[in-house]
Amino acid sequence: MGLWAHGTHSIKGIEAHKSFNPFFIPPLTDHPPISHTMNELDTLVESARQSFAQALTPADLENAKALYLGKAGRITELMKGMAALSVEDKKTRGAAINLAKQAIEAALNDRRQALADAELQAQLKAEALDVTLPGRSANVGGLHPVSLTLERVEQIFGSMGFEVAQGPEIETDWFNFTALNTPEDHPARSMHDTFYVEGGHLLRTHTSPMQIRHAVQHVKRYKNQLDAGQGMPEIRVIAPGRTYRVDSDATHSPMFHQCEGLWIGENVSFKDLKVVVTDFCRTFF
Repeated sequence: MGLWAHGTHSIKGIEAHKSFNPFFIPPLTDHPPISHTMNELDTLVESARQSFAQALTPADLENAKALYLGKAGRITELMKGMAALSVEDKKTRGAAINLAKQAIEAALNDRRQALADAELQAQLKAEALDVTLPGRSANVGGLHPVSLTLERVEQIFGSMGFEVAQGPEIETDWFNFTALNTPEDHPARSMHDTFYVEGGHLLRTHTSPMQIRHAVQHVKRYKNQLDAGQGMPEIRVIAPGRTYRVDSDATHSPMFHQCEGLWIGENVSFKDLKVVVTDFCRTFF
């Protein structure tokens, strides 16, 4: 490709070609006039600016750059075409080509910056934080329905004077079976019904061990009164908590919750039991 037009081409003709194809550059003549050189370089710079302006992505811009500043680009071809010129013409033409190259590089850098700015603005817009919006509060969790039920059970029985007894879920055989008069050959003691762990312990199969533990602690607490021949307060306690049994199918779980009560006193009768159970059911349900 060359830079200058044949003698029959006018500036007007060149502009006509430019409007049809911005990348069109007529072939060189052997001895181009200096004024034509300047006009053609201005046209080349303007063509490069238009090509860069039409590039919408960095990749498109690099492709457009190769047409003008690449190894086979327009500027490189112009530099190669100076070999046949005289020393004076080389100086003049070389200086003009360098100015055109600088102008094209400046246009390229401007477009690069414009694309980078546009990308940054798009990113900022996508990640914009509207400070006028109310803050997003963290979701507050709630208690499990079983936990809520146990709390309500404890509250109702607490209003009737019952204490809440808590104890270990890993029990000894004595508290879980023997102290509750469960015989040695009872089926509940078998490994088919009970989870046994190392050291002769087991996962409690009910909350009944708390009856024994609380009764023992109750006696120890009031031992001095008993030794003095005085009576001790009655035992009024409930024992809610998790229990475990080797039982797992569509209607059973190996872990389930249980709540039982113990009331021991000199004047306590089944009438009192009926009143407590009736009052609890009416309040709970």
